[in-house]
Amino acid sequence: MSVDIGGTNTAKSEPNVVPLCDILLVLLIIFMIVTPMIQKGANVTLPEAKYVGNQPDPSQMFTVYVKKTGEVALDETPVEDLAKLGQLILDKMEEMQRTEKKVLLKADLEASYGRVVDVMNAIKEAQIEVLGLVTEQKASTVD
Repeated sequence: MSVDIGGTNTAKSEPNVVPLCDILLVLLIIFMIVTPMIQKGANVTLPEAKYVGNQPDPSQMFTVYVKKTGEVALDETPVEDLAKLGQLILDKMEEMQRTEKKVLLKADLEASYGRVVDVMNAIKEAQIEVLGLVTEQKASTVD
């Protein structure tokens, strides 16, 4: 309470916003920490490239994953038979009414080179127009 010059007591009617700011900052920090951990798709260690172009928006494209064990997955759906991979992609494109035939390929660094080529061939046999290989940006080193 504050005391008026005239001697009357008046209550302070301003809200205290400091606790609200504290809560908002804590929530912001929590979201900043948790958001990068929430990624859908298979867990693969991507190879690094020194020169990486602009990455396309993965939400607009289908992603094929090749794990180091040789397992193949279309988005989150495991693919048992490579011969059916192309048809699965085309069926999903038709189901989602996508006209652009674009697919991203994320292969684990330790995946067999032959297995990656087999997957690429299966994708190309489905008449996919664009096949993008996804890599990580190589950390720059000082020479």
